[in-house]
Amino acid sequence: MAGLNQKTVRPRLACEITSEGVIAARASDKAPRLEVFTSRRWKEGTIAPGLSLPNILNAQAFRTALSGALGAVAGKSKDVIVILPDVAIRMILLDFESLPAKREEIEPVIRFRLKKSLPFDVDQAVLSYDVIRANGTVRVAAAVAPREIIEEYEKAFHDVGYEPGVVLPSSLAALGLVDGERPTLVLKVDPMNITITAVEHHELRLVRTLDNPHGGIFSAADLSEAVLPSIVFFEDTFAAHIEKIYVGGTAPLEELGPLLHQQTGAQVQELAPELAAEQNLSGEQVSPTTMAGIVGALLG
Repeated sequence: MAGLNQKTVRPRLACEITSEGVIAARASDKAPRLEVFTSRRWKEGTIAPGLSLPNILNAQAFRTALSGALGAVAGKSKDVIVILPDVAIRMILLDFESLPAKREEIEPVIRFRLKKSLPFDVDQAVLSYDVIRANGTVRVAAAVAPREIIEEYEKAFHDVGYEPGVVLPSSLAALGLVDGERPTLVLKVDPMNITITAVEHHELRLVRTLDNPHGGIFSAADLSEAVLPSIVFFEDTFAAHIEKIYVGGTAPLEELGPLLHQQTGAQVQELAPELAAEQNLSGEQVSPTTMAGIVGALLG
């Protein structure tokens, strides 16, 4: 699925904004691999990701961290994939009996449907979507966000000398790590929400974003209870058994993995790319699972 704003050539730079800080990385232009990455943490209160303005509370601190991280890895590159917290962009799947053939006629139909389910002005929102037509069905995978939110982040990148060529949510970026041929579920947990996605035959089949009711702390039992209804829905709807579950973010994998395997029979593993120590320019340890969005966006 395309990002909210997109150019025809995928940038070699990617930068993910999280509640805790910023991660930036550069991919090789000669081989599908990560060359270098770095991270910067910001003080609490620098940002407040969400669907309401402002997201950036301390513009100077935000831009200083952004400039430092990108400057360390960018080289001569200026175009960058921007990855935002899931809470700042809504991902939605819509089913239609039919859609017009012309693209300029499709978008108004999608926006009309989205008006019923979103807490902001869809007519003024930034919208990206894919249309999947198969076996007489029409499904739309959409990413939508208030225009002011996207422009707020884009302005920060412009101010430090970079061009945000693609903007997309973290969970969507992380799907680039997943071989989506077989039925696979991805659980991504961050301090603000839980995002559940499922793929099969390289198509996005399910998206659910749940608010964090526990102040950032989830037990294995909490997460299992949150995930199981989505698994049941997927298996009932698509007559397919979830074979693999990837877990990313702050989820307690050591406890959750055995529990989900016992409940579902699926193979459970961490959503994390392989990283080499010499690629890390930050001077501090970076958890591989926090790099899922970056690597998925650059190499997926």
